[in-house]
Amino acid sequence: MEKNYKELNERINSLLAEFGKENQGIMKGFMQMHKTMDNSEALSPKTKELMAIAISVVKQCEGCIAYHINRALKCGATRSEITETIGVSVFMGGGPSLVYASIALKALGDFENE
Repeated sequence: MEKNYKELNERINSLLAEFGKENQGIMKGFMQMHKTMDNSEALSPKTKELMAIAISVVKQCEGCIAYHINRALKCGATRSEITETIGVSVFMGGGPSLVYASIALKALGDFENE
């Protein structure tokens, strides 16, 4: 579990760029969906990122945790908001989410120390 989640995020972004070169249609479609989600207005960008963190923890996706914690911080989420979001994900996801909650807290620390 001794990963640096800032580095993981950068590595995954690089790998996704490579994937996109070979699978342009898939990446174009996914990025269009991402852009549409970003541009919808019913929820704030911060709220959407907090939701994404909760889903990332429940789905046990370390790369997603790193990506969405980074974005949540950039959208103005506080440590308290993020840790409470992680707590909600543990409530909804049970024991396995508890393990990934600790991963999410490590990722938060990595990005806060930026």
